[in-house]
Amino acid sequence: MVDISLAPPSAADDAAFVAEVTALVNEVYAAGEKGIWRDEAARTDAAEIASFVRAGEIAVARLGTGLVGSVRVRRLPGGEGEFGMLAAHPRHRGTGIGRALVAFAEDRARAQGLTVMQLELLYPTEWQHPVKAFLRDWYTRIGYRIVHTADFAEAYPALAPKVATPCDFLVFHKTLGSERHV
Repeated sequence: MVDISLAPPSAADDAAFVAEVTALVNEVYAAGEKGIWRDEAARTDAAEIASFVRAGEIAVARLGTGLVGSVRVRRLPGGEGEFGMLAAHPRHRGTGIGRALVAFAEDRARAQGLTVMQLELLYPTEWQHPVKAFLRDWYTRIGYRIVHTADFAEAYPALAPKVATPCDFLVFHKTLGSERHV
């Protein structure tokens, strides 16, 4: 059974832990965003992951002592919860780790009294990316709805030169009920 917990802020000083989470996120996103970024840019780096851990925003999934997934979860200034950087280890795909990480993020938002959960998805506009199409459909199946679509280049002009293909920026919301998924 998968064990999911928020990494303690002190784990930000554990270089091996931070490196392991960073490597997992980058491995998952390298495959999941192949062809979208120029030069196959890394999704994150150790400094960014350490800052998220220090802020209490990184949850990790473990099977035994092995890291099998992670997700960033936080409260947005507008009062929504948000999850991002969802990563399930490739060897454990299809085993429910991603769904368990999303449920953990939603439960954390509910525990903070939040009623809406948000996620964002970069989505190519000129070709069908199989992973992005899968994720769009999967998020919809688990209750998320697109509430906003923007041109990525307009939404993130500083990052626009790094994308290799035109993309939309999809924002999904899900209304959270009172039920917990613990």
